[in-house]
Amino acid sequence: METLLDTKQVTSLIPQKEPFVMIDKLIASNDTSSTSGLTITENNIFTQNGVFIEPGLIENIAQTGAIRAGYIFSKLKEEDDSLEPPVGYIGAIKSLIITKLPKIGDTIQTTLTVENQVFDITMVKGEVRLNNEVIASCSMKIFIQKSGNMSI
Repeated sequence: METLLDTKQVTSLIPQKEPFVMIDKLIASNDTSSTSGLTITENNIFTQNGVFIEPGLIENIAQTGAIRAGYIFSKLKEEDDSLEPPVGYIGAIKSLIITKLPKIGDTIQTTLTVENQVFDITMVKGEVRLNNEVIASCSMKIFIQKSGNMSI
């Protein structure tokens, strides 16, 4: 599987740091969506009894939004070096459905799709897949402190 960003590049573009990093690659990103990947490891803080637990899945979705914003920011910064990175906050999570928990060694792919944007609020839908099966999904409202004309 080809990636846009590897683990080192991902961690340089998101505010979260080890041991709280819940994505290890950016697979794809376009105008309306981004897809991240994570291989579940035994030393992940959200791994218990051999599985990646619910808070980890939620944080994985949120960090897919963070890497999306970081990736967009890195491209804009190439054009305007004066830009400051945006800061985002989860305002609400709704319609959370988790049907399965991935195990140690599994690789999940998470796609975040922008559904609507009003001022500094972006509404997104997140879907976590394991072997092409959706195992978790939710809608999130993300508040962005803008840097210039940037949004996720």
